[in-house]
Formats: sequence, structure tokens, C-alpha cells
Amino acid sequence: MEYKDPEFELLSSLEQIVFKKDLTQPVTLSKKPNFFSDFEQLRRGTGLKIDDFARAMGVSVSMVHEWESQRIKPTATEMKLMRLIHANPTLSKQLID
Repeated sequence: MEYKDPEFELLSSLEQIVFKKDLTQPVTLSKKPNFFSDFEQLRRGTGLKIDDFARAMGVSVSMVHEWESQRIKPTATEMKLMRLIHANPTLSKQLID
């Protein structure tokens, strides 16, 4: 039996709502995503200070620095949360409070 991470599944559902995607259709990527460039773009697009961004993500500021320095790659779940924060700035304010 395949294990499904409940946090990942929840974020996937939220992603469908926010981006209004129909994920029943297969998604094809034209190129392999680069998590580091995606992360950098998403992080800058939030407009949050690094400490607010870390708080919204539920990680330490040092972890965000690790991501930015490309020493550690964000997990798929963390990337989903970043995309949701980027797409819906009010979500980040709710996560910080």
C-alpha cells in the first residue's frame, strides 16, 4: 500500500482551489523544474521579509538561508506551500498571526 503524506495531500487540494486546476488531467512539463530558481522566484514574489517568510513557512530563518544558498533543497510540500503563499498574499498574513 502506497503511503500518502497527509500534509502534501492537503496542500495539493489547496493548490487546486487557489490555482483552479483540474489535476485529473495529466500535467506535462516542457522542462524539468529547477527547485532553487523556483524557490528564489517564489520567495521574492511574496514581498515578505525573510523572518516573516520563515514564520509563514513554519521553518527557521536559517533554513530559508540554506534554501537561498542552495545547500538544501525545499521538499515538494514546502514548494507547494511557497506557491500558495505566493499566489495568495493574504494567506501568509494568516499563517504569520
